[in-house]
Amino acid sequence: MLADFLHNFAHNLFKPLLLFFYMGFLIPILKVPFEFPKAVYQGLTLYLLVAIGWHGGEELASLSLAEFGQALGFMGIGFVTNLCIGLFAYFILQRTTKLRQVDAATVAGFYGSDSAGTFVTCLGVIAAANIAYAAYMPVMLAVMEIPGCLVALFLVSRLRQKGMDPHGNMPYEPGFQPATQPALEMAGGEAVEYSEELQGESLSQGNAYPSHGHTATAVVDLPQTGTKRQLAAELDVADDLEIESDEEEPSKKEPIFSKELLHEVFLNPGLYLLFGGIVIGFLGRLQGEAVTRADDTLFVNIFHGMLCLFLLEMGITACRRLKDLKTAGWRFILFGVLAPNVFAFVGIVVAHGYSIVLGQPFGLGTYALFAVLCGAASYIAVPAVQRLAIPEASPTLPLAASLGLTFTYNVTIGIPVYMLMAQSIMTAFPVT
Repeated sequence: MLADFLHNFAHNLFKPLLLFFYMGFLIPILKVPFEFPKAVYQGLTLYLLVAIGWHGGEELASLSLAEFGQALGFMGIGFVTNLCIGLFAYFILQRTTKLRQVDAATVAGFYGSDSAGTFVTCLGVIAAANIAYAAYMPVMLAVMEIPGCLVALFLVSRLRQKGMDPHGNMPYEPGFQPATQPALEMAGGEAVEYSEELQGESLSQGNAYPSHGHTATAVVDLPQTGTKRQLAAELDVADDLEIESDEEEPSKKEPIFSKELLHEVFLNPGLYLLFGGIVIGFLGRLQGEAVTRADDTLFVNIFHGMLCLFLLEMGITACRRLKDLKTAGWRFILFGVLAPNVFAFVGIVVAHGYSIVLGQPFGLGTYALFAVLCGAASYIAVPAVQRLAIPEASPTLPLAASLGLTFTYNVTIGIPVYMLMAQSIMTAFPVT
């Protein structure tokens, strides 16, 4: 088994797919003046998602009713598994890294989802090696992308309820800025404290006020009693307006699971293209192979060539994202490398347990693909949700971990490692 692993590992490292990834990875390092055209990358992403869905839909059309029920059960198990992985990732990040709570929750959401790039790379590797896998695995890619979005939204919602400030800091974290302004008090009989926001509004008669930060205060001498009373009245009005605005603010806040947000989670472009390809491929194959044969030339035969170009761009992006890890700390970097192995192993155990319950052995390719779906991290769906609903979180740290570390590890080392794990479990606990 170890000899097979070493052979597969060495063989996979020099596959054209990964050689294109290495070539892209070296471009920033060697400072080659090359920029991958954004429109081409978007076109490749569109093609790969539709092609995966197309092929999966064709295969789904050939399933029997019993096999279709098995697929639905596996989809439900995959959804729950990634949901638990996201929560477990948050638990680990909380206790092993120095990330802010909002950043830990967002990163956990990334790892509770899956990666289309990692999935298509694994698909290319096992297809080139003629390793069998279940026909419905492309549908699993779509289903298992959703839990991470829900995990991130749920965790951040809880943090907001616990007092997170608009910048994403909790009360016990450095840089926390409470939303309420300090109370305005009359100081003795000759002075008054007021917040910086009222500078130049209540007293704008030529006095200069020192500024010492966002909520700095100043003391101003008031020589006349009438002026002092007038200022107090003005400040009382300002206080009343501030209280009224504070009371109205909660009602203006949108719920965490708003209509717009749910639309982004369940109908983001990636999911729509993937599901659309599945439906079209399914309906086309139901009408016979002759109907889809011509289109298979586009969506099946040239798939690997398109994937090579996609991995060239991913190599460039992964290398550039690594610099964002400088401020994250070594524990976070270690998480990005070790977590995929833990989550992939959990996925393999879950898949094998389901296989035992069914009494039907799965192919090695099915284990490898499910392990990748559990061990990978999102870089398409969850970032879109983060941009829309979690603006307080860092936009760079999650992508640096998911692309710079986890994606790089999975496509180079992780896939053969997961195949070895699956072979070991299949040998130790055979399905009878």
